[in-house]
This record gives sequence, structure tokens and C-alpha cells, in this order.
Amino acid sequence: MGFKYTFQSDNYARTAGNLLLVRPRVLGSKSSGVLETKEAREFPLEFRGPSRDTDTFDIALPPGYEVDELPPPMDAEYSFGRYHSKTEASGQTLHYTRSVEIRELSVPVSKINKLKAFYRMIATDERNTAVLKPAGAGR
Repeated sequence: MGFKYTFQSDNYARTAGNLLLVRPRVLGSKSSGVLETKEAREFPLEFRGPSRDTDTFDIALPPGYEVDELPPPMDAEYSFGRYHSKTEASGQTLHYTRSVEIRELSVPVSKINKLKAFYRMIATDERNTAVLKPAGAGR
């Protein structure tokens, strides 16, 4: 199943001097704070079932700006799941893709710290920004 839609958001980018900061992950969150507790987990974490969720976002750069920096790609591979994201620039468009896959229905307590690291890495990726600079300007 898939959805394809288009929308426009004025003032989506944040300014930092003459630079614009743009978060490529436009909608949705794949991270989870479910494991961010002080108490030690006693039981496995159960998922509803295996799943794969993929997002693709194309962001038109504002006139007069070009890409200065892109977020690094993210890759995580565990027995229970996989995450991949990548931001690319092509002409006046930022192209962001990400995919999260849950492979196991149950994550044992022995792997909970790896699952925490997995979700923290996703949360970091979701906050990353691309830096845009005025076209033709040095940094």
C-alpha cells in the first residue's frame, strides 16, 4: 500500500545568518522512546508483526539557494530490524529516502540495548538538517 501526495509549506526552513537549515525528514517519526526508562526491562519487547515502511521526500530548493551540506546517510542492521536513510541533491531538489524494517516479532531482553541504540540512531537522523547557502556564495 502506498500514498503519494504533494503539499507546500511556506517558511519551512530555519535561518542561521545567510544560511537556511532544512530538515529532509518532512513528516512522520520512526523513532520510539518506549525503552527510555530508568527501570531495567524484565520482558521482551513485542511488535505487532514484521513491517517495512519507506518514505521518499522531494524538497524544492528556494530560488537563489544551493546545497552547502547534506546530512550523512544512516545505516543500521540488526537481526530484529534495519534502517537506512539518504539525502541527495539534484539540481534544485533535495531527495530524501528512508526505510525502516522490523523483522522479528519479539526482541529479547538481551538485545534491548541494541534496540535502544537503533531507535536513538533513527531519532538522530530525523533531526538532521541540510544546509543551504545563497547561490554562488562561499562559506
